[in-house]
Amino acid sequence: MTEPILLEVSGLSKSFDQVKAVSGVSFQIGKGQVVGLIGANGAGKTTTMRMLATLELADSGSILINGINTVDHPHEVRPLIGWMPDYFHPYKNTSVREYLDFFARAYDIPGSRLLSAVNEVLDFTELGELQTRLINKLSKGQTQRLCLARALISDPELLILDEPAAGLDPKARMEFKNLVHLLKARGKTLLISSHILSELGEMCDSLIFMDGGSIVHDGDKSSLLHRQEETGWPFEVKIAGENTDLLEEWMAIHPGWKVRSVQENGVTATFSSCEPELVARELRQLSADLPVIEFHRSERRLEEAFVDILLHKDKKPASASGQTVSPSSSAS
Repeated sequence: MTEPILLEVSGLSKSFDQVKAVSGVSFQIGKGQVVGLIGANGAGKTTTMRMLATLELADSGSILINGINTVDHPHEVRPLIGWMPDYFHPYKNTSVREYLDFFARAYDIPGSRLLSAVNEVLDFTELGELQTRLINKLSKGQTQRLCLARALISDPELLILDEPAAGLDPKARMEFKNLVHLLKARGKTLLISSHILSELGEMCDSLIFMDGGSIVHDGDKSSLLHRQEETGWPFEVKIAGENTDLLEEWMAIHPGWKVRSVQENGVTATFSSCEPELVARELRQLSADLPVIEFHRSERRLEEAFVDILLHKDKKPASASGQTVSPSSSAS
């Protein structure tokens, strides 16, 4: 990682009664990065984010933001953090502007800056035309933008967003995605959790997968999506017409090929090597035998990669820190 470290998490653990919610979690995020946090319900994502936001105390481990320990100096790090929970309760009889003004004062923003701070987040989240509307009269997308505006009011360095796109319609999700890109362009650092993995892949520089309170992958998206599978490197092959039987038969008699799935006029298959000369040789032979119209490396969907890691995590060796190490993590 070439960027200066903004967030450093080491050996973080948290239990509730007899339930181990988070177990030995360690990772780093550089300044200006957008990182996705992925995991099924109960994986430990929200508990981890709440500890980062100083809303939960860890049983063990440490969290440093800009080198400041969040447990020892919570009042110093809180202005650096913008927290957006997965749900918040709108205040009754409160307008959008009044709501943001209240939080600006709670952050002790000086009176000389108060008006401009509120106006800036209203403008950024495109809520200016709604500033007099009662917040319990907003749509879901508008409410999410208001929650983001609240998180931005203190101009924090680190934004922690828990399921920010949950329940949004396609248009609102696109608008939110654009806001994330704008925040990254402004140099903000973001940690975002979501169940919509395809959108995280479009927004994030790297991805952290959690399962059972532990990290099972921490690395860049490219190494994850283009990782070699157990049967080889994935390729998509299509031929003219709709008879894929010929293509399947061809691969059955040529060493190194294994069909993974069949589409209307082609297949997704794996080849035992990604060496350019060997792949080119196979393509020349394939084109000589069959009417090939498309041939390219296949990119797995994030959902497929996540499920694959969960299915194989027990087969992977443990690192010195006790976390499961995936091939994609070690390669990134």
